[in-house]
Amino acid sequence: MRELLPELRAWHEAGTPFALATVVSVRGSAPRSPGAVMAVTAGGTVAGSVSGGCVEGAVYELAGEVLASGTPQLQSYGISDDEAFGVGLTCGGTIDVLVAPFASVADRAWLRGVTDSIAGGEPVAVATVLPGSAAAGARLVVRADGAQGSLGNEGLDAAVTDDARGLLAQGATGLQRYGERGERRMQDVSVFVQTYAPPPRMLVFGAIDHAAATARIGSFLGYRVTVCDARPAFATRERFPTADEVVCAWPHTYISDTEIDGRTVVCVLTHDPKFDVPLLVAALRTPAAYIGVMGSRRTHLDRIARLREEGVAESDLARLASPVGLDLGARTPEETAVSIAAEIIQHRWGGTGRPLGELTGTIHHEQRE
Repeated sequence: MRELLPELRAWHEAGTPFALATVVSVRGSAPRSPGAVMAVTAGGTVAGSVSGGCVEGAVYELAGEVLASGTPQLQSYGISDDEAFGVGLTCGGTIDVLVAPFASVADRAWLRGVTDSIAGGEPVAVATVLPGSAAAGARLVVRADGAQGSLGNEGLDAAVTDDARGLLAQGATGLQRYGERGERRMQDVSVFVQTYAPPPRMLVFGAIDHAAATARIGSFLGYRVTVCDARPAFATRERFPTADEVVCAWPHTYISDTEIDGRTVVCVLTHDPKFDVPLLVAALRTPAAYIGVMGSRRTHLDRIARLREEGVAESDLARLASPVGLDLGARTPEETAVSIAAEIIQHRWGGTGRPLGELTGTIHHEQRE
């Protein structure tokens, strides 16, 4: 929903009724993950996508029905030999899409509260009971300071609130199942929990031309990008206009004093031992998801030897992506940034990094824990 904030807020201000279609589960190969959204106004304006074009027409028609009836619907879209190029997914998967109306002033005001939290960078989760139970359509909004709304009873509210906060911490979205009063390991009630954590961070060290390109592609991928360098002449806003912040500080000092979680990626582009070694010693103490380090193979071997002298364990050294990036034959800073971004994506989703044409089986990977 983050990408639809301008449209949703404009429709709220104009009092425009709309339906919101959300992918709540995926089986097999599909172009969009759970949480992908498409909105359709009563006048037929469309924003967003749930499948990259495969089933948008069918979802558009369903949105009109939902707006007319005022009742949310859950619809599955898959593939068969007969429907591959009709309303099926030609990529071979199946998606379940929840389409809910936001026609009333109260519904749109409720959603405006959620979008305000998202726009303000406040972690928020929205839990919705799917059709199939008596409380279908009920919603619960979970924030750090409490929950708003109800899914029908205190037991279910408590269980979903706990799970939603866990999913928020992971930056994950997904379908949860419970008993009618929140009992675990039961299947009576399906609840879709969509989380909106603040964007993950990308920390880029070394204010060089490669860093500028990496900062640009990091922003494009949705990271909150920080560029850090100890040299005042290089660590300037003018050199890195797309970065969210530019910091002039010793890298190891900065990384020791900043918040890093399991979604943070670290790109060390300085390839200078006086910066690299203390920075990497500090970085390897953090739960960062990815630590990539630029340099030649000779530089890499020298760096590893220095880190061993500092007492870094072999298990920690194995966390380093060094030399950084996938082998794309990159030459320019921009091409190198693409190879770094490709490795970050490959690391996140567990891909092979090989051409898809050489592989068989599913194209889309589940996110690794």
